[in-house]
Amino acid sequence: MQGGWDTAREVTRRVGRGVADAGRATARAGRATLRAGKATAGGTARAGKATARGAQKVGKATRRLTHANGADRTGLGRLIELTAGHSGGDALVTVALASTVFFGVPVGEARGPVALYLVITMLPFALLAPFVGPILDRFRSGRRYVMAGTLFGRGLLCFAMAAAVGPGDLPTLFVGALGVLVLSKAYNVSRAAIMPSVLPADITLVSANARVALFSLISAGVMVPVAAGLTAWLGSAAVLRTAMVAFLLIGVLAVRLPRHVDSPELEEEEGRPLRWRTLLNVGPAVAEAVWANVAIRLFSGFLLFFLLFLVQDKGVPWLATPDPFFDIPKTIALLAAAAGLGGLVGAVVANWTRNHSPHLITLLTLAVTGATTIATAVFFGLWTAVAISLVTAFAQELGKLALDAIVQREIGEEVRSSTFGVVEAVLQLAWVFGGLIGLLLSLAESSAAGLVTLAVALTGTFGWLIVRRRKRIRATARGPKAATQTDQEDQTDQGAWDDEDRRADRRDQRVDTTLDTTKPLTNPNG
Repeated sequence: MQGGWDTAREVTRRVGRGVADAGRATARAGRATLRAGKATAGGTARAGKATARGAQKVGKATRRLTHANGADRTGLGRLIELTAGHSGGDALVTVALASTVFFGVPVGEARGPVALYLVITMLPFALLAPFVGPILDRFRSGRRYVMAGTLFGRGLLCFAMAAAVGPGDLPTLFVGALGVLVLSKAYNVSRAAIMPSVLPADITLVSANARVALFSLISAGVMVPVAAGLTAWLGSAAVLRTAMVAFLLIGVLAVRLPRHVDSPELEEEEGRPLRWRTLLNVGPAVAEAVWANVAIRLFSGFLLFFLLFLVQDKGVPWLATPDPFFDIPKTIALLAAAAGLGGLVGAVVANWTRNHSPHLITLLTLAVTGATTIATAVFFGLWTAVAISLVTAFAQELGKLALDAIVQREIGEEVRSSTFGVVEAVLQLAWVFGGLIGLLLSLAESSAAGLVTLAVALTGTFGWLIVRRRKRIRATARGPKAATQTDQEDQTDQGAWDDEDRRADRRDQRVDTTLDTTKPLTNPNG
């Protein structure tokens, strides 16, 4: 009996020692886990702080760039940041709609919806173009609120489109996308019209427009992959709701722009007719730049849809090999990267062209585009397709910035929004018409036919503009009477419109050259 108790006590002691050892091991493991958790938390905190410091440095560097050369005092810096946010929101909407409207259908079935979308896109500009500009001119004393209204409106449309994504309500998506496009153009018209009001004394109009375009392109380029990742993770509806929040917040920033961007109301002259702007009465200098940009924009729309469907149908030579390295997705990505790089380079080059004539820039961009198109038609291949995508985007960006500067310099304050409304509408219609031509010619699956056709059109437009320009210069050299006769031959009733423009310009110069303490260090002549 005594031996049994001894054995039990020995077993109990061993069990107790085992439990104690296990407890000590657990405690040691807990301490090790705690140390590992502290190390992980410390590493995460350090990484977060490093990320925050990096973001803060990037933000400060961006602020220094946007507010350089007096842009912080005139309001140009705020306008650049506002427009960058506007472009980022548009990128969110574009990526969110891409998977539902276009890329969600097979290639053979995509041409019909895309053509329908282009036609629907073209109709409102053809119907609303005569009214958008004059309406904005009537509200030039409240341009901040007009810009904010376009942003708030896009936010509400994004909310409606997000609700339509789930059930696949295509009419609502089309109408919403159309409304976003129209409001985006209205914002661009208002932003371009107020540019002379925020122009610092040390910056030209071309450089200021280029600075706005450069940061807009960077913002859109950053938001495209972010939007693609969010779309793949959360879906298109969530991205549209994110865009809604972004537009509403940016709209608040638009209201906080400096007050001097709102132009004072000018007294209307008695008996003065309502000044409706068309391409025939914007003046010969503006019309020349518009026609050059129309040709480039038409070719841009053509090239986008022509190359896209040509690649999708494997109608290009580098996809005819059994196992090509650049397959369809890689080819589309390469062409898109070339177009994005071309637009970025165009904005950078425009910022460098401080003392060059914007009229010369528009003609040079058209000439470069035509020459590159001819070379691509003769030596069509992967790298020539990349080259023409890059050059077309470059010419489109640089030519549009030069055109904006010409309009801002040549057109009076009271009709500047009307002129920009006409210009934006004409350029949008040209792009849509070019896209429809690209859709039709892509059915032939022949790269030479489409490129040769557009090369002839670009070359003919360039020659026609050169002849008109030389004719106008020679008439001006012969004297004012000959110049007036030439202008009357070129444009109906242009002399009366030019007289009104000169009177408006003189009034604007008298107003602008007056010292305004709310608008320091601005350039009175643009």
